Amino acid sequence: MVKFFSKRRLKIAEQIIVVSFFAVIIPMTVSGFIINNINQQSNRAQLRSAALMIANVVSEEIDVFEQSISGEIDQISETLDFYNSPEKEQQYINEICKNADLYKELAIINNKEKLALYDSYKNNDDYVVITRPMKDGRFLVAILDLTDLKKNLFKTMAGDKRQIYVLTGDDRSLVASSNYSEAGFKTSLTQLPKNLEQDKAVIYGEIKNQPLVYLKKTTADALILVNTSEAVKRTAIDYNRDKIILSILIAIFTIFFVVGLYTSYLYINIRQLFKAIIAISKGNYERRIRLLTNIFTPFEIVFLGTEFNKMVAQIHKSYIQLKKKNKELKQLNEFRSNMVDTVSHEFRTPLTSIQGYTSRLLRKDIDIDEETKQKSLKVIKRQSERLKRMIEDLLVIPDIEGARLNFNLQPIPVNTIIESSIYLVKNDLGKEIINNVENCSTEILADNDRIEQVFVNLIENAVKYSENDTPITIDYEIEGNKIVVSVKNDYDVIPREKLKTLFDKFTRIDDKTTRTTRGTGLGLYIVKGLVEAMNGEIRLYSTEECGFCVKVYMPIEQS
Repeated sequence: MVKFFSKRRLKIAEQIIVVSFFAVIIPMTVSGFIINNINQQSNRAQLRSAALMIANVVSEEIDVFEQSISGEIDQISETLDFYNSPEKEQQYINEICKNADLYKELAIINNKEKLALYDSYKNNDDYVVITRPMKDGRFLVAILDLTDLKKNLFKTMAGDKRQIYVLTGDDRSLVASSNYSEAGFKTSLTQLPKNLEQDKAVIYGEIKNQPLVYLKKTTADALILVNTSEAVKRTAIDYNRDKIILSILIAIFTIFFVVGLYTSYLYINIRQLFKAIIAISKGNYERRIRLLTNIFTPFEIVFLGTEFNKMVAQIHKSYIQLKKKNKELKQLNEFRSNMVDTVSHEFRTPLTSIQGYTSRLLRKDIDIDEETKQKSLKVIKRQSERLKRMIEDLLVIPDIEGARLNFNLQPIPVNTIIESSIYLVKNDLGKEIINNVENCSTEILADNDRIEQVFVNLIENAVKYSENDTPITIDYEIEGNKIVVSVKNDYDVIPREKLKTLFDKFTRIDDKTTRTTRGTGLGLYIVKGLVEAMNGEIRLYSTEECGFCVKVYMPIEQS
């Protein structure tokens, strides 16, 4: 056999079968004997512990009954001491007997001689006599009916099959029992030791799997016996032994079943590894290993698959990053080209105007009147301001993209900002601007120069792109802790997809209006960056009702 194995190397499945046979059958058989022996010892200890516990529970029930009754009788005796007439005392006693079925009789005895009349009850197991002296030398005698006590004494052990007997401490007469058996009762008495320990549950008896327990009480003068019957022993030991044997058989079949599943899943995953390795050897570097991962998958297989996939993912990630960088480079080139075109185109117009009017003012060969000089200087000033705004727009872009904007946030009245912004707006066509914010003195928390730049951009865009002979409307409303300033102008409805792109750099709507106006396409991009940097929000709307509307949400200064 050794020679056979030396010539032929076993496959994984064959090795698993051989190892499982020797690792399962022999250990399970030995373990079964050991477990059964340990279980029998454990069950025997459990039977003894349960018998002791039941004796203590019955003892506690008796103590609780005795203490509650004793306390109640003491209370009745103390209450009777306050009554000053026999009629009231008897009325009180009658009321107690009427409301409590426990008392067969409740009476007041004037002397000890009359107490002897109640000695007959002491020999009756169904009744007990309790006597309490009163302050005036009389005695309160209570005869208690033990019927309810016997019914409730074993209520907590209703489902237990052990035999329980409560006897009187002196003459050993039976007071109460549970699961009474004549043979069991005799066995419990005959094996009872002569000298009994007091107030302690003690195991006695000759059969180790059927322990007997006694507990002799001194306070209640009672003897409690607990007999573990044959049925209890059979359930605790024999039934458990059968369960152990059945469990071992089930475990053996389960192990073989699990080993079979393990082997099949192992083969599936190994084949996946083989296929991936072959694919890599053929130049397919994007091949992933898709393991059938579950509790049967070994750590090494998962580790190999994970590392292999990480390697492929890293290669793919590098490719994606390279592609992204190329895209960014392309966008950067487009941005540079757009910026050059925009700067060269937009800057040329104001520079040409400035240059032309400056040259005109510097000419010495002609006389220029004062009015012409003032008009020329106004043109130069307006074009200079336009050039300045365009330069500021270009300079603020890197700060917005790098989150390097610095603000001096302070409370600013909204109406002041809107009025100054309207004044700075270039409105050559004299379009009507309806300012509904002039009476709003609400203060916002913003940077004065930057928020002014925002509204100048928005109002100038509205003037530039609105339909002819239509007004620009500036409204406001309060929403919670923010004020919403809206700039509206009449315009054709802009599609939602196009509306979303208006915040991008160098984006303009290509239509008849934008073709006749000039602009860099940076206004809304800059406005959005400035508003959000000042903890605000900006939204665009375009509907039939409002045309084109920009809403700026700014936080209200909370004094």
